[in-house]
Amino acid sequence: MSKIIKLATGVALASTVGVGATVTAAEMAECENCGDSMTIVSWGGAYSKSQLKAYHEPYSAATGTEIINDESSAEAVAKLRAMNEAGNVTWDVVDVVASDAIRLCDEGLAIEINPDEDLAAAPDGTPASEDFGDLLVSDCFIPQIVYSTTFGYRTDNDDWNGATPSDICAIFDTDGFPGQRSLEKRPIANMEWALMCDGVALEDVYDVLETDEGVERALAKLGTIKDQTVWWSAGAETPQLLADGEVAIGSTYNGRLFSAIEEQDQPIAILWDAQMFDLDGWIIPAGLSPEREARARHYMKFATDTQRLADQAKYISYGPARASSAPLVGKHADLGIDMAPHMPTDPANAQNTFLYNYEWWADNRDDMDAKFQAWLAN
Repeated sequence: MSKIIKLATGVALASTVGVGATVTAAEMAECENCGDSMTIVSWGGAYSKSQLKAYHEPYSAATGTEIINDESSAEAVAKLRAMNEAGNVTWDVVDVVASDAIRLCDEGLAIEINPDEDLAAAPDGTPASEDFGDLLVSDCFIPQIVYSTTFGYRTDNDDWNGATPSDICAIFDTDGFPGQRSLEKRPIANMEWALMCDGVALEDVYDVLETDEGVERALAKLGTIKDQTVWWSAGAETPQLLADGEVAIGSTYNGRLFSAIEEQDQPIAILWDAQMFDLDGWIIPAGLSPEREARARHYMKFATDTQRLADQAKYISYGPARASSAPLVGKHADLGIDMAPHMPTDPANAQNTFLYNYEWWADNRDDMDAKFQAWLAN
């Protein structure tokens, strides 16, 4: 990622449509057919809750639109391919990671969006294209957040003799940190961490992964903990596995760990070392009727304005993707704690980060998925 947005604290957030917002009440009233329903696809758990509070509820209150939540984002590419082939696209707005957005755009499964025509400017008049800047990595993708995939671990693990992990490679150290692990059931992040912990320099990871030998090397390293690993598909699984004591350490999204630690008071801590930065945001599927597409565009303009992206940070520890949103990040809506220190982009947490190469994964994802799933099945 070529740009990381740093967050600031201290400015209270507005929660009412039209107060501090850059989409006005008049603009909200302009949407025809907004009294209908629309299906918005996301990831579930604490993340979907943050969207519900920051986007969905105020949008529904202002327009009368019923929003149906679908938690299928992990399968977005495959399902949109199938819907497009069948000529029956049932989703209106879809939350995806950047690499999946690039794939969907390249395949003609997502519509192009002109930031300066389709999105709200910043409050000071800065065009949306400049406000999002380098994070606009696809013509079809509008980012919401900067987040990271990282590790959480139990803080009360008697088998660790008081030791706590400070290095990403603790995941492979089953002698020093015994217990079950949890890893995502896909190659992204796992392959990079495996190579790093097998001695590959950070800057060489993707060059090595480009080769068959590099793929085998990564899978071999993962094979050393394969029989001690629970493989997850939904981001909420690792926090629950940690809370239940079924795993000692596991990967997930930093916002899910924040929820478990700060909101649920679970005995869990975050290992920030080699956290993998990524982008997450919206696409609008191709193949919608003109009315549905207009409604989806209207929603996206609202949900990506400066105030709304800042509002989401009141509920989950992800950095807003607009530069103008960062100064508006303040305290958690319910806990009253400052959110900036919990962001992956906070300097104390970002001392050793891995910048996820979404372009590489967009080009290689299908092939790597096939190899990884074949390895898992053996």
